[in-house]
Amino acid sequence: MKSINYILIICGLSLLGCKKNIDLYPQSNLNTGTYYSTGAEVSTALTGCYSGLQKTMVDEWTLTELRSDNAVMGNQGSTSTVNRDLSDLDMFFPNTAHAGLYNYWLNTYYNIRNLNLVLNSLAIDYDPAAGTIGMGTVAIPVQESDRKKMAAEACFLRAYHYFNLVRLYGAVFLVHEPLAPLDALDMNRSTLADIYKLIEADLNFAAANGPTARFSSIPAVDLGRANSWSAKALLAKVYLTENKKSDAKTLLQDIITNSGYSLQASYANVFATTSEMNSEILFAVRYKAGGLGLGSPFPNLFAPLNSGSAVVNGDGSGYNYPTSELNSLYTAADLRKAVTIGVYGSGSSAKLYPKKHITAVAVAKDGENDWTVIRYADVLLMMAEADGNTTNSLNMINLTRARAGLTALTAANVSSVDQFELALATERRLEFAFENQRWFDMLRFNTTMTTQPVVPLIKAHFANIYSTHYLLYPVPRLTLAEMQAFVTTDRLLLPIPQREIDNNTRLVIPQNPGY
Repeated sequence: MKSINYILIICGLSLLGCKKNIDLYPQSNLNTGTYYSTGAEVSTALTGCYSGLQKTMVDEWTLTELRSDNAVMGNQGSTSTVNRDLSDLDMFFPNTAHAGLYNYWLNTYYNIRNLNLVLNSLAIDYDPAAGTIGMGTVAIPVQESDRKKMAAEACFLRAYHYFNLVRLYGAVFLVHEPLAPLDALDMNRSTLADIYKLIEADLNFAAANGPTARFSSIPAVDLGRANSWSAKALLAKVYLTENKKSDAKTLLQDIITNSGYSLQASYANVFATTSEMNSEILFAVRYKAGGLGLGSPFPNLFAPLNSGSAVVNGDGSGYNYPTSELNSLYTAADLRKAVTIGVYGSGSSAKLYPKKHITAVAVAKDGENDWTVIRYADVLLMMAEADGNTTNSLNMINLTRARAGLTALTAANVSSVDQFELALATERRLEFAFENQRWFDMLRFNTTMTTQPVVPLIKAHFANIYSTHYLLYPVPRLTLAEMQAFVTTDRLLLPIPQREIDNNTRLVIPQNPGY
């Protein structure tokens, strides 16, 4: 039998369910050519794909939040390779051989490969010409209802991966079926249009075939799994990214009216480990503490360096520090600040740290807390974005502001399109800080708003904190002008990992401009 790493086999309530009970089973005993012979086996493989999201999440914050104006590399005095790599991303000059870029790329495509195997076993085919997902004659014994549900989940996960890839790297390789290694050498990068066509097809299929139960009726075993509502929410964000606001609005209104999801009364409760997969969470990457290899590493990655056990057991690495700009943007009345940003120490030695993903751990890098991907608050604020400068949009924004303890916005103080765009962008920044949303928001607003151009915003961010942060870097100590010169429209995209270019002996793979 072929050895192909390991797969998670979930027993009883799955990792995706409320208790997250799991066992491990060596995949070396299995062969993908013969293993997926029943619906139960496909279901097990699909659960492994959900677990695969953890590997991509390890690096996602470095490619998103760290490159935005929300976060900086905390230990700016370090010259270690890991810290230098993070600083290079933060300062907009990662090289094409950057380890984090390649790890994210590799782990994402590895999970896409596994999802394609699942979909192939269910006889689910993508027609690139038509841009549609078809259901062929399935060869394995499986109930049709189970087949549609599993296929919808796999299509959602594949679309989620490609949506992240296309926003981070631009034109990528479009692999929508199992592919032999030699055949892969004949595949070049696809167009943005073709990639978005697959994303839309996958999410439309997931929305049409995923479970449609209202939140209160979702079985406990399905909490955490993608459903029709999470697919519609992600598709709405895709449409907003493509500036198809009317299409997004239709989906978002359906969720608001019919899904049963709702805001939590307390912002802190959204992220509490005692209320995971609550009414606000449409989708999250799930973690399970307990020495199983499935715990969240972020409590220790994000806690302040040299804080001992004052913040979290096992000390912190000091990554993903909040910027002083973000810290100042929260008003004293905003209840979200205490949940989002912590302070370690006092006086001139005080350090800010991202608090939202830090919970108590018995063992270092083994946290219980999930990472939210789509929240109902996101649905409300996307609706405001889709609707534009209207009374209804202000009402949507005011729902999250009210929970945060802030006064309502009115047409009197938001009277122009520019004021509305700034209010919406600011609200999203405060609501979703350190949830890997800010960078993607900046990219989207760069093309859909007149007030949020990314390049000048990042240059201003560098200028605002250059003397208090970046000037303290020992290597390389760049001038502000040198730093700002790296911030170009081309470099809003990351480079294609150089190994992908160098390892192809048949085709010339183009690198992104600017690298």
